[in-house]
Amino acid sequence: MAKTQDFTKVMQDMMQSFPVDANAVQDAFRNSAAFGEKFAKVALEAAEKSHEISSRWTRDALSKVGTLSKVKEEPADYTKALSDFASSTAEMAAENLAAFAEVAKKVQMETVELLMAAGKDIQEDATAAVKKATNEVTSAAKKASAAAAH
Repeated sequence: MAKTQDFTKVMQDMMQSFPVDANAVQDAFRNSAAFGEKFAKVALEAAEKSHEISSRWTRDALSKVGTLSKVKEEPADYTKALSDFASSTAEMAAENLAAFAEVAKKVQMETVELLMAAGKDIQEDATAAVKKATNEVTSAAKKASAAAAH
């Protein structure tokens, strides 16, 4: 009967023939974690700032409603109060939307900076890894040709 081949040994031999730099893997993990931390910081700062804008907008709007709801002496005062409320609400909306836009712009700029820095780091790491692999392959090829010559 035919005996099935044990692929465990084949896989072990194959994995040993591929040089893996554990330090490179560990550095890649650290770099990835550092990038994640920086990106989370940007996102959390944006969320905090957005919350501050929303809270301030709500407080201001509620104080304006309080002013609007007060009893007036003359019927014309209600029209004036409503007109003032509408114009101040529109002004608040414009100011707060501009503030939200600034937060979004800052997040976008910081994200692009992070991605560019990460890309540069990855390119430098890849270049170093290729140089190291080329040197190892060249060294192995020289050893193999020297062994074949003898």
